[in-house]
Amino acid sequence: MKKVHIVPHMHWDREWYFTTEESRILLVNNMEEIMEMLETNPDYPYYVLDGQTAILEDYFAVKPENKERVKKLVQEGRLIIGPWYTQTDEMIVGGESIVRNLLYGMKDCEEFGVPMKIGYLPDSFGQSAQMPMILNGFDIKYSIFWRGTSERHGTDKTEFYWETDDSSKVLVQLFPLGYAIGKYLPEDEEALQGRIDKYFTVLDRGATTDHIILPNGHDQMPIQKNIFTVIEKLQKLYPEREFFLSKYENVFKNLEAQNDLDTLKGEFLDGKYMRVHRSIYSTRMDIKAANTRIENKITNILEPIASIAYRLGFEYHRGLIELIWKEIMKNHAHDSIGCCCSDKVHREILNRFCLAEEKVDQLINFYKRKIVDSMDTTNDHDRITLFNLLPYERIEVVTTSVMTKLKSFKLVDIESNEINFEIIESRITDPGLIDRQIVHYGNYDPFIEYTIQLKDKIPSMGYKTYFVEESDEVLKKITYSNNKVETDYYDITVNSNGTLNIFDKKHEQSFTNVLLLENGGDDGDEYDYSPLLNEELIYSDSVQAETKIQQNRYGATIDIKYTLAVPSNLENRNEQIIDGAIDVHIVVNVSKNKPILEVKFEVDNQARDHRLRALIPTNIASVFSLSDNQFGSIKRGVVDHAIHMWEEENWDERPDPIYPMLSYVALSNDEYGVSVLTNSTREYEITGRKFDTIAITLFRSVGFLGKEEMVRRPGRPSGIKLPTPDSQMIGKLSLEFAIASYDIEENVARIAKEYLTPVVAYNKIPFDAMKLNVAGVKTPLEFSFFRERTSNVVLSTLKKAERECGFVLRFYNSFESEENFVFEFNGEIGQIYIVNLDEESHEELEVYEQHIGINVRVNQVKSFFLKLRNENIKF
Repeated sequence: MKKVHIVPHMHWDREWYFTTEESRILLVNNMEEIMEMLETNPDYPYYVLDGQTAILEDYFAVKPENKERVKKLVQEGRLIIGPWYTQTDEMIVGGESIVRNLLYGMKDCEEFGVPMKIGYLPDSFGQSAQMPMILNGFDIKYSIFWRGTSERHGTDKTEFYWETDDSSKVLVQLFPLGYAIGKYLPEDEEALQGRIDKYFTVLDRGATTDHIILPNGHDQMPIQKNIFTVIEKLQKLYPEREFFLSKYENVFKNLEAQNDLDTLKGEFLDGKYMRVHRSIYSTRMDIKAANTRIENKITNILEPIASIAYRLGFEYHRGLIELIWKEIMKNHAHDSIGCCCSDKVHREILNRFCLAEEKVDQLINFYKRKIVDSMDTTNDHDRITLFNLLPYERIEVVTTSVMTKLKSFKLVDIESNEINFEIIESRITDPGLIDRQIVHYGNYDPFIEYTIQLKDKIPSMGYKTYFVEESDEVLKKITYSNNKVETDYYDITVNSNGTLNIFDKKHEQSFTNVLLLENGGDDGDEYDYSPLLNEELIYSDSVQAETKIQQNRYGATIDIKYTLAVPSNLENRNEQIIDGAIDVHIVVNVSKNKPILEVKFEVDNQARDHRLRALIPTNIASVFSLSDNQFGSIKRGVVDHAIHMWEEENWDERPDPIYPMLSYVALSNDEYGVSVLTNSTREYEITGRKFDTIAITLFRSVGFLGKEEMVRRPGRPSGIKLPTPDSQMIGKLSLEFAIASYDIEENVARIAKEYLTPVVAYNKIPFDAMKLNVAGVKTPLEFSFFRERTSNVVLSTLKKAERECGFVLRFYNSFESEENFVFEFNGEIGQIYIVNLDEESHEELEVYEQHIGINVRVNQVKSFFLKLRNENIKF
């Protein structure tokens, strides 16, 4: 007899076309009904709270008095919570974000009981190839999802094993028809049978056992109070089956007994049976770019600098950092970060990111200030401290500010060596903006803020300090203009249309028309790009650009401005009427001794329903692209071969090769590679007749949440057809990315990590509007926490351990071979363990003269717990 597990649940989008506050009102109502059913009806055994603890957080903000009721039901195993904090996206959310989502979700569960140990993501738009490894890092061996699979991955079954390159593995129960097939089951027998017959045809075909799941729930759906009556009807209609209320874990117990399940690898991004929305990565690029920028600030700057401060004896404000993570993770649910929401919701999302970034920036500045203010020195001059937050020394050109009343100054290091620097610009600053107490006591003399550049060697995972001393020499801005930029790596000229011609000296390659813009109509919605049929695309090749180049000994800045004329809307685009515009401002910073061009785009869009992309030629005819996913890399074909059969096979959406990245995309051959490194947009496509051009999406402009019958996505609307005029992206948008060529033996992931981890500075002066008492900690003028000795792996982050007084270091290997990683510490190691992603002890490592060495497999992440002896760490 086939057994049908009816699993009561509600899928809880905190926001979508409705706001968080609207859903909270429904949540308070639904939770009372759920608890009442569980408390009063022993025949109603389980209820699943959508695998995310943000539901409880929202509920207890209104009903804190019900914590004990919830705790009792959780501990009885009847109310099933966790393991996530929110239902995370997997494609454009970073690895550390997904780890913290599980880390804080499971931590939230501890107050109430045991979390559900299933990687439950029933509605995410595609599945990352690295998820089994992340789930195993939390001792999770099961996974449930819906979107992205098809037979071409290797099975037509709905139960299989999913494995990563490092041999991590989870047992998957696929929802072939989604999480809502059991919603609002009718009592009318004819209507009930009409629905269930269709479901059983699909469920039976894919099942590998006699156990199948009928999830009884839907978005924001209240508990189905008449479910027992419905079960009686089902038992009557299908006497050959047994129907009962159950939970997901019960199904996995039966699946584990199977010995012949298929094992699949890779990511799941097929839109054959369910839509995955491969071009959603560029909707509301302002929101997408904010997420990228803030994730990188937290993991690359805030947590490492907080760890250095903690190592020196200051408090690690774990609670503040957790608040920041939770603020952005509220935005990481698939609809929220996908930006397929109403305009009102997008404003809430953007506001959360604004709040989170302010918290990040202020906490970074606080830690820099505490370290620099506490330096053990009798020199009372102002000082600048440069922080290098990578595990190796860097000889770096740094652009920073010096705030002073001195008419002229010099920089002197701790060994009294004078450091050369260049003045980029200077401006007068009112003293009241620095500290109003200055003018309160009658001192109105202005400050001068100098922007300077200097070049020096900065210690690994540490800092170096310079004193600002008065000088007799007159400060001069030494720059010169030219129509060409020459560095150790490139010769660069700017064309009249604002594109760049770049000659790569090392690889003897000429790249022409770099940063050419491509513009085309977009008749799509917030989920998907939809091109106009037979449209002739518009390029920026005929614009007239205004260009200025400024150079000094350290490099050059190329400033480019022009207006790209485009149709103002779809109607005019179809009629080829050019009556709209995009104002474009590009600033390219070129270092003299690094093979990286840092690009900053500011566009002012005054047109609707279109897409804008920047084109980066590589001269590399390609079959696949190389990009990164969470803690690893992934190769993707430049053509998805299902493109030739998608209509014949009746796919839900066309499989265009538009893909997500996290920090880079690259093309390479046997001689060299070209990469785009991003701190904003995370969407790319490989284009050109020879598939030799990287197309980076700058933004999409659309006016509806969902639309029907699109060119690449036929049929019903995704979501609902709701106007979203804010998603037309009218106004200014700022984006940052970089272009770099590299040797084939180099690890492009490390190049991206260095770009995304700039040396940061702190300028100490005697004035600050926010006063701090002198700390009881003395810090050195120069410091290094640890350094790598031999490595091709990438530092993911350095942070304080969640539960103990020590540090967690996380590294991953995205290179194509197993790597041996050796690093040493400044300080005597007390204990060091390999730990899982949940930071639980796993294996103690042997220490040899403060050195640690370990092998890391391809696309594997490794975390370490470190405790040092005889240190100031107290908190």
